[in-house]
Amino acid sequence: MKQWYEALFENYGKQYDQENFTYGTLGECDFIEKEIGFNKKLSILDLGCGTGRHSIELTRRGYTVTGLDLSQSMLDQAKRKADQEKLNVRFVQGDARNLPFQDKYDLVIMLCEGSFSLMETDEMNYQILKQIRKALKAGGKLIFTTLNGLFPLFHSLADFYKSHHQEGNSKDTQPTFDIMTFREHSIVEFTDDLSKSHSIPTTTRYYIPPEITWLLRSTGFETVEIFGAKLGAYSRNDSLTPNDFEMLIIAQ
Repeated sequence: MKQWYEALFENYGKQYDQENFTYGTLGECDFIEKEIGFNKKLSILDLGCGTGRHSIELTRRGYTVTGLDLSQSMLDQAKRKADQEKLNVRFVQGDARNLPFQDKYDLVIMLCEGSFSLMETDEMNYQILKQIRKALKAGGKLIFTTLNGLFPLFHSLADFYKSHHQEGNSKDTQPTFDIMTFREHSIVEFTDDLSKSHSIPTTTRYYIPPEITWLLRSTGFETVEIFGAKLGAYSRNDSLTPNDFEMLIIAQ
């Protein structure tokens, strides 16, 4: 039986690029460039790359990027877009829980819940971080976002999704938040690239800063910095607050 994220992304590549949370690509890549000092000699792994929006934009700016995703449908869309621009981006179908890389990359990015926090168990999320550490060179950096566990303690997820929904996009309905597991359970309703409607039960893991810090330190990262994550406008000046739906983590 397929997991919810496998079913969701099976025929969703074109529709995914219409989702409103994909609109921050340029600003997010601006931030990434600053974090690596605009050093185009560095190798980058985009984990859970989806349709390749960050991979393609960074390649467009002169970086060498590998995009990896579990979904072949998403990768097909990524390859189509890269080919249209005649950009040489390496896209690989693979599982973040078992990466085929060792000491290979200077930077790993994992944005918009690419891979992490979608997994069905905490152990799988932990395994992803271990695999990232293995794939990074000594002194390498990880930049990723994940769901902020402080947010649903202070805000209604139902109200949040309702206020951020745009017509034609996927829709999260009936969200509940379990404070014992810090997991959200909801139903995502969407129309795929074949114009077929779906309604899929989902579960996602929210994290609080001390958890993330412990997870990263226990997998070999020495420095961990956490900030609020604003769509398309990542900044070290944004301290994390309960009003941030996502948190931005920079680990080295």
